[in-house]
Amino acid sequence: MPEDIFVSEVGPRDGLQNISTVMPTAVKKAWIAAESAAGVREIEVGSFVPAKLLPQLADTAEIVAFAKTIPDLTVAVLVPNLRGAHDAILAQADKITLPLSVSESHSLANLRRTHDQVIEDATRIAATIASLPEGKRPHFEGSLSTVFGCTIEGAIPESQILRLAERLMEAGCDEVGLSDTTGYADPHAVKHMVKAVRGVVGDRALTGIHLHNTRGLGLANVLAALDVGLTTVDSSLGGIGGCPFAPGASGNIVTEDLVFMLQAMGLKTRIDLEKLLAVRKIVQEALPGEELYGFTPNAGLPLGFQGEVGPRELETII
Repeated sequence: MPEDIFVSEVGPRDGLQNISTVMPTAVKKAWIAAESAAGVREIEVGSFVPAKLLPQLADTAEIVAFAKTIPDLTVAVLVPNLRGAHDAILAQADKITLPLSVSESHSLANLRRTHDQVIEDATRIAATIASLPEGKRPHFEGSLSTVFGCTIEGAIPESQILRLAERLMEAGCDEVGLSDTTGYADPHAVKHMVKAVRGVVGDRALTGIHLHNTRGLGLANVLAALDVGLTTVDSSLGGIGGCPFAPGASGNIVTEDLVFMLQAMGLKTRIDLEKLLAVRKIVQEALPGEELYGFTPNAGLPLGFQGEVGPRELETII
């Protein structure tokens, strides 16, 4: 199990796009600045999609411009297609993620694009990035969505998943990521999928995972992912957003709970947990009608908890 874990905050994108409330731009900036000050090193600040589809993210270009002024912060965005990628590149985002649902039915419903069309976009995006001067090229990730199952098609053949992972890398992606879009994953499935995908793209091309807590297995799945060597985990402050296909269930992993678990295990996150917990107030005040999840914020830190006091000898958790 790796000792230094990279926590990527996705709340300003994945969280906000799944709720009806439109958070004011000024509050988004305050949220992002506060999380960065707490030590969060990567934040997915928005998505370059048409404003008429997601008015919650209509200010993404302005948010990217602001986030780029924060030292040592990796500014990440999601793009649905080539046009969105061009906007992200123009805004000088540090990391671009293009989702490719391994379920073609879901891809058509979500992006209105076939697998071949998404791969074609990936090829063109990679070529555009390659044409930029060295040092100006954003990191390009192809995210394998619905990789643990689809609400439309059910289980997806593993051979199809592995071939799509290969095609993303052949198209020019720097890496692929795994996304439990529907909250179907379990620890055994996580371990198996990581090993299978790494078997075709290599260990360096798969370092991160996006998990949901829809059925209460989010943190268990994190441990499984870490146990097979992944080092990057997505999460959302307060667990907002996530899976819109499971009404009433929390979706994204709660950033506060994730960081507490990692630090309690002696792993490094470089995050000040008390400062992170204070960020929650910014989000809660801006979203008074939305429920925020998390056990750690409600229970508080244990007496004598010292946060990151250095790694200790670890045992295999799973």
